[in-house]
Amino acid sequence: MPGLTSESDDLAMVPVSPESEKQPVVIYPLRHGLKSPIHRLSFSWACGNTLRVSVFRKPPSEKADGDGEAGGRVVEVKLSNSGDEEVDAARWRRMAYSSVTPFALLQSRKHSLSAASRMSLDIPPYKAEWWEHVIEYSKEISSLLNDRKPPPKSIIEDPKSVVNEIAAPMCLKAAWELLEIFYVDKQSQSWIPERLIDWLADYNSLFSGTLPTIHSKLVDFQQELVGVQVVEEDPNYWDAMSSALAVGWLETVVKLLRLHGSYRFDQLSSRETENGLVEAVAVLISKMPRMRPGLREDNLGECYKTKPDFMKAWEKWRTQVSKLDCSSYWLQCDHRQTREGLKNLIQIMLGNPTVLSNATFNWMELFISHFLYIRPFTAGLESMHNSAQKCIQVKPVSISHKLFGLVFGILGENTEVVLAECSRSFGPWMMAHAVELLTAGSTHADILLHEEHSKLGGVSIEELHRLVYAQVLSSHALTWQIAPIYLTSCIKQGIGLLENLLYKQPVQHSQILLKSIEICRLYELDTINSNIMRIAGVHHWKHGRKGSGVFWLQQARDEFRLNRIAKQLFDFVGKSVSDEGFKQWEGLIELLGSESRTAGGLEFLNKYRDFRRSLLQVHGDTPTDAARNAAEALVSLMKNPSTPQRFWLPLLYDSLKLLMWQERPLVNVSQTHLLLNKLQELSMARLRPDFVEADLPSDALSSVRLALATNLGGAILEE
Repeated sequence: MPGLTSESDDLAMVPVSPESEKQPVVIYPLRHGLKSPIHRLSFSWACGNTLRVSVFRKPPSEKADGDGEAGGRVVEVKLSNSGDEEVDAARWRRMAYSSVTPFALLQSRKHSLSAASRMSLDIPPYKAEWWEHVIEYSKEISSLLNDRKPPPKSIIEDPKSVVNEIAAPMCLKAAWELLEIFYVDKQSQSWIPERLIDWLADYNSLFSGTLPTIHSKLVDFQQELVGVQVVEEDPNYWDAMSSALAVGWLETVVKLLRLHGSYRFDQLSSRETENGLVEAVAVLISKMPRMRPGLREDNLGECYKTKPDFMKAWEKWRTQVSKLDCSSYWLQCDHRQTREGLKNLIQIMLGNPTVLSNATFNWMELFISHFLYIRPFTAGLESMHNSAQKCIQVKPVSISHKLFGLVFGILGENTEVVLAECSRSFGPWMMAHAVELLTAGSTHADILLHEEHSKLGGVSIEELHRLVYAQVLSSHALTWQIAPIYLTSCIKQGIGLLENLLYKQPVQHSQILLKSIEICRLYELDTINSNIMRIAGVHHWKHGRKGSGVFWLQQARDEFRLNRIAKQLFDFVGKSVSDEGFKQWEGLIELLGSESRTAGGLEFLNKYRDFRRSLLQVHGDTPTDAARNAAEALVSLMKNPSTPQRFWLPLLYDSLKLLMWQERPLVNVSQTHLLLNKLQELSMARLRPDFVEADLPSDALSSVRLALATNLGGAILEE
C-alpha cells in the first residue's frame, strides 16, 4: 500500500516496499487543488497502471461557513515500477507490436513440429531442430530492442577518445541476451565465457548508475585526459588501463598505451628502453589468445576455435608474459611510474588474484577477469557458479543490480529464481516472450513451465504469464487488437478471455467493430461473431440508426429480431398505399431485401413494396397488361400466409380500381373466390374482441364486396 504525506494542501503517494531503503524513493504528487482539510480519500484502478484517486472535503453541513468550492476532485496518477523507467509508453507500444510477428511465427512452427513429432514418434522439438527456430526468434526480438546506433566514424580519429559515446543500452535487452547466451545459442556453448566478456563490455554502463564500475572510471578518466600533459605520470592512467585489461577490453588498453610519452618523436632516443617495454606489453596484449570463432570489429586478440589449439597458444603466450616479467630490461627503465604500471599489467595477464581484485569494482567484473586470466578453461554452469560465489565473497555489493540477480540465478541453474527476477524486474512483456528461451534450453524449465497447477485454475506457468501480458494489452485502447495473438496460444483459458475481450469492445465505433469481426473470422469464432453483430444491430436500432441496425442483424442472421422489427414497421406503414407515411420507411424496406432469409413480416413488407409500386403506375389510360400485373401482385399478397390479416381489407380497398376495371376483368373466377373467402374470414375475425379495425371509411367493406361481385360476374361471362 502507498503511504500518504499530508503536511500541505497537496498530497503525495510514496510507495512502501522492503526495497525502499535500498532504492531512491519515488514520490507521486496528487495535485488536487482543494483547500485543507481533506476529509476522505478513495482509490480505484483506471486503465493500465493508472490509479484513480478521489479527494473529498468535509460535507457542507460540517463546515463552519460555506466557501462555494467544489466538494471533491478526481486525480489520475500514472504509476511505474521505478523512478527511472527506461521504456516509455510509446516505446513500449512499438515493442508490443514489433514482437507480435516473431511470437506468432514461433507458435506456428511449434504446432507444426509438435504435429510432425506425434506422427513420427520423434524426439521433442526442443531436442531436435526446435532450438534453431528459437534462436531465430530470439535474434528478431533482440534486434527490435536495440535502439542504439553507433556514431558516425570521424575521418580523423581522436587519439584521446577512450570510450565511444553512444545511447545508453536497455536493461531489458541485456537480460534478453543473457537468456539467449545460456539457454538458446548452442553454437556458443563452448565459448560462453567469451560471450559474457562481450556482454559485460556492452552493458557495463548499466551498472554505473548505482555502482562504481570500470566503465564509469574510464569515462571520468577520459574527461581528465584532455588536460593531462604527461599521462604516464598520472596514477589514474595506469589504474584505468589495469581495470580495462582485467575485463578484456584489450583495444582500450593498447590505445592508452600508445599515448605513453615515450612514443613522442622528441623522446624516442632518450627513452628507447622504456618505449620498448611499453611496446612489448602492448604487443602481448594484442596477441592474447581467445577461445572463440571470431572477433568483433576493432577488437584485439588471436582466435582459436578448438580447445587443444587454444591451450597450446595459451601456454605459449603465458610463457612469453613470464619471460617479459623476468627480463633484465626492467632495471634499465628509469621511469618509476612506467615500470610499476607495466609490471601491474603483467601481473594481471599472469592472473594475480590480488591485482585483479584491486582492478575491479564488483563481483561481476572480478568474475569476468577470472575467466580471462585465472580459469581460462572453465566449462559448465556448476564451475561457473562456484567461481561466481567466490567472487561475491571477495567483492560484495551494497546495492544489488537486477541483472546481477538474474546472472546468479542462471549460473545456479535455478529456474524459479530466473523467473522471479524476470517477472519482478522486467514485467509481463519479458515473461510472455522469454519463456520460449527457457524451455528451449532446459528440460527442467520445460517441465516446470508446462506443468498444470490446480491452484492457478488448471493452467501452466507459461500460460499464466501469457494471460497476464494479454490482460495488460487488453487494458489499452491502442494495443487490445494484438491481445488475441497471445490469448489463442493459451489452451485452457485463452478462448474464454478472448470472448470477454471482444464482448467488451464498443460496437458504436465502426472501426473497432470491424476489427472485432475480423478477429472472430481469423480464429473461426463464428458464434461470437454472430453475437457481436447482433449486439451491434440492436445498439444501432435503439439509437435511431435503423438502417445500420437492420444491416448488422441481417449479417448475424437474427431472424427473430428481424421479424420483430418487421412487426414494428407495421405500426408505421400506412394503412393505405396512398398514405405519404409509407415513403419514409420505403428505404428501410428496400434495405431488408427482396430475397430475405427470414420468414413472416419481412417477406410481406418486400411484397407490399413491390405491389405499391405497381399499383401507383396504374391510371385510367394504363394498358391492360400493366393493370393485370398489379392484379397478380394483389392476389399473390392475399395468398401469401405471411400477409397479416389486418392488411387484407386495406389491400382490397386500395385495389378497387383493379377489381372494377372497365375493359375486362383482371382477376379470374378462382382468384375472385379466393379474395371472397379472405373477406369472409375477415368478417368472422371482426367478431373477436381483440380485432383491430383498419382506419378506413365505414363503407369500405361493402365497396369491396360490390367490386368483387362485379368482377366475378364479368369473369364468369368471359370464361
